[in-house]
Amino acid sequence: MSLFGSKRTVQPSPRPNTPSGEAAPARALPPLPAARPGASSSEIRADAKAEARLEAMRLRNERRAQLHQDVIATVDLQELAKMENSEARRMLADSCAATLASTRNDIEMDEREALTIDIVNDILGLGPLEVLLARDDIADIMINGPKTVFIEVRGKLQLTDVEFRDTDHLTQVCQRIAGQVGRRVDESSPICDARLLDGSRVAIVAKPIALDGPCMTIRKFRKDKLTLEELIQFGSISKQAATLLELASNVKCNILISGGTGSGKTTLLNCLTRYIESDESIITCEDAAELQLQQPNVRRWETRPTNSEGKGEIKMEELVKAALRHRPDRIIIGEVRGPEAFDLLQAMNTGHDGSMGTVHSNSPREAVARFSSLIAMGGKGLPAKQVLEQIGTSIDIIVQASRMRDGSRKITHISELCGLEEDTVVIQDLMVLEQDMSASGHITYVHRVSGVPPRRFMDKAKQAGREKELIRAMERN
Repeated sequence: MSLFGSKRTVQPSPRPNTPSGEAAPARALPPLPAARPGASSSEIRADAKAEARLEAMRLRNERRAQLHQDVIATVDLQELAKMENSEARRMLADSCAATLASTRNDIEMDEREALTIDIVNDILGLGPLEVLLARDDIADIMINGPKTVFIEVRGKLQLTDVEFRDTDHLTQVCQRIAGQVGRRVDESSPICDARLLDGSRVAIVAKPIALDGPCMTIRKFRKDKLTLEELIQFGSISKQAATLLELASNVKCNILISGGTGSGKTTLLNCLTRYIESDESIITCEDAAELQLQQPNVRRWETRPTNSEGKGEIKMEELVKAALRHRPDRIIIGEVRGPEAFDLLQAMNTGHDGSMGTVHSNSPREAVARFSSLIAMGGKGLPAKQVLEQIGTSIDIIVQASRMRDGSRKITHISELCGLEEDTVVIQDLMVLEQDMSASGHITYVHRVSGVPPRRFMDKAKQAGREKELIRAMERN
């Protein structure tokens, strides 16, 4: 069977009244504004420009809708689905070009190319999102309904001119993303956590919960993973502090990365996994698989939501328990947010040194309290003192990541846990971020080593033969 139908030349047809998904309806736009009485000449020119932009958008939407239905009429979508993505895109672009050449000779070449890209992205990709996903400078994409799309660039939010045709169009993109990883989003399951094929994290909330149309947030996954060296260049961490983290990961300290939303916890966790030896066996457990480890012996596990019958859910706690029976050297949890906190502590205490995880909290002390609360919520029935004692003896290092007021992300604490004393977990800071203000009021950040000798960290460094490096990294400037 050929990809295209035998009839390659398509005549323009009237705009259809077809169901959603068969053809792309033109986006409805507001009427052109009338000239304002008493407006100045500059205001009249501005209004004229706005009218021209609206009219250009009207024409583009009409052409796009017409091209969409004409291309669909000539393409065998089943054959297209069997092809490699690059080949399918090339063939679909050829079909668009042929359709435009046979039906619309009045369109400029630049607009033809833009229309072709739109149609190819709509049929084979994620529609308007493809343009944003291709940019490496974007950290987050926030979609608040079909007409409002924000991006985060260098820590600052920006409103874009990217729009979806309507609510149905955005809903189709959300369902396509969820379906790629075996999940679903609809009226019966309006909340969905998913990921893109490149590892980017996606959170979706659809109708009837989202009143103004589906909302989607994408935490973009960098194509070139950040390293500690790059974090040093960005000012997120000092060279001494980076050495401490590299040593902590390599000598098998149990590490908990603490921080608020968007503070860079997962990015930092990815950085630390680079220093794990290649001969170690690792299991990662995540809600949406984001971690990209380079070691050869890595098993990546992901939780599963319920199916349409409300069954089949696999929780993080079950993944961690299963991991304990698969003889890993290390267990890495993308985010600790429930009863699995207790199982992670058990792993750290039973021969899985070097295990890691992230948790939402604003300081190392709060991270300990949150871990204790998560274990209590799991209904284990353990006395509070016993829980704190297990935390103090299981976790070696807490790394605090924070997002500053200027949008930058920095490591603010590297702290060591030293057991329990009188119902309190002893925490000593090895490195702290301090703020210095100049006479002009400009704030600068300086990472300062505390000079306090590490305890358990030093013991593990000695076992790995790297105590001298740790001593040098702890020397105060």
